[in-house]
Amino acid sequence: MNTVTNIPNGKNLVDTAAANGSFRTFGKALDAAGMTETLRGTGPFTVFAPTDAAFEKLPAGKLESLFKPENKEELVSLLNYHVVSGRKTAADVGKWDAARTVNGQSAPIILKDDQLSIDGALITSADIGSSNGLLHGIDKVNIPTKQ
Repeated sequence: MNTVTNIPNGKNLVDTAAANGSFRTFGKALDAAGMTETLRGTGPFTVFAPTDAAFEKLPAGKLESLFKPENKEELVSLLNYHVVSGRKTAADVGKWDAARTVNGQSAPIILKDDQLSIDGALITSADIGSSNGLLHGIDKVNIPTKQ
C-alpha cells in the first residue's frame, strides 16, 4: 500500500480524484449518480475509490448498465458503499473490524501482513489528502449486498 500525503491539497475529493488520473471512471460514476456536489461539499468524507483498473474487473456490461438513468438508484447505493463520514486515515481504518458506509451497510475491514482491505478490496494508495476528506484507492469495486 502506497501512503501518499495526508496534507490537504486545496482541492475537494472530486477534483483530487480527477487530478490523480487513476480514478476517471469513478469520476464519471459520481457524475452519473449526481453525487459530485455532495463530495465537493464540506464533508469531511473518506472515500474508498475504485481505480479505473478496478472498474475494468466488473462483469461485462455491468458498468454500462449502472450508468443507465433507470439504474441511478443502484449506482448511488454502490458509490455510497465506498464512502464513510469523517476524515479517516488508513491507520484509523486499520483499527476497525468494519466501516459503516454512507449507504448504511457495514463493509468488513481486514489488516493482514500490512495489507489493508475493505470488503475484499485492497487499498493500493492511501491517505490522498483533499480539502474535505481523504481518498484511498482500492483495487476492486465493492458491491453492497442490498441496494
